[in-house]
Amino acid sequence: MTTNYLSASYLAFDWSQKWHGFWGGAIGEWILTRGLRVVMLLIAAVLAARFVNWAAQRITRRIDADFRQSDALVRSETAKHRQAVASVISWVTIALVCVLVFVQLTEILAIPVSSLVAPAAVLGAALGFGAQRIVQDLLAGFFIITEKQYGFGDLVALTVAGIAAPAEGTVVDVTLRVTKLRSSEGEVLTIPNGQIVKTINLSKDWARAVVDIPVPAAADLNHVNELLHQVCEKAMKNPHLKDLLLDEPQLIGVESIELDTVNLRMVARTLPGKQFEVGRQLRVMVIAALTRAGIVTAADTRPMVEALVHPATSAGAEKETQGPEEDR
Repeated sequence: MTTNYLSASYLAFDWSQKWHGFWGGAIGEWILTRGLRVVMLLIAAVLAARFVNWAAQRITRRIDADFRQSDALVRSETAKHRQAVASVISWVTIALVCVLVFVQLTEILAIPVSSLVAPAAVLGAALGFGAQRIVQDLLAGFFIITEKQYGFGDLVALTVAGIAAPAEGTVVDVTLRVTKLRSSEGEVLTIPNGQIVKTINLSKDWARAVVDIPVPAAADLNHVNELLHQVCEKAMKNPHLKDLLLDEPQLIGVESIELDTVNLRMVARTLPGKQFEVGRQLRVMVIAALTRAGIVTAADTRPMVEALVHPATSAGAEKETQGPEEDR
């Protein structure tokens, strides 16, 4: 019994000596000094990045909450820009944190900076050729944000280099490098900012609904104009349209003449992004007014309805940005 106790005591003493020697040696000293600083630095960097993300999300939620609590039907241009700026600032801040952490790590680990000059020169030359597009994207994103070309929630059509059809959708995210759009089919399109050649903002400040109205060439145009003017007046009293219209719709007049039809055009200024909804409602009102007046005959009903629901001038943009058309 005594022998076992002495053996256990000896092993415990020996282990404590080795453990003390380990922490008192070079490795233990490095862990307690530089190693601890490295761990604390990495933890601080992670916490800083998480705080930046939390702050950006809080700002975004605050902007969304203010919009939902207000009576506005669309976001203001200031709110769109603030949300885009918050996203960019968070992205840039996290990038700066990473750079600072790297610099501090080289200092803590006593890595000689002079020995990195040659590899850095080679790496810089390689990145100079390989990262040209990234630099181009960053510069383009900077000007997109500062010039307020578009912001979160805007309805845009972007012409991308090398792609014939423009990318259309609602802006869901803007950073210095990429712009993300959600199409009418629900797809998320990620577009490098440097590849954007032309920007068409369909919801900047205000929008315009364009309605082309084909009527038979034999119809009395004066009577048709009276009916359409009545439609314009009723539109401002319509409960579904009065909050979307900025002023009373205007009848421009004859837009074109074909063999058996005369095309009239009606335009209306609307809230940003609401031009398609207003256009659909106006077409319904126009069809109802013409039908009640007996201008649309049974033989002409189908082609006239198709022409009204699929106007040549604005159907392309509406189809791509607003999803499926209404059922006939």
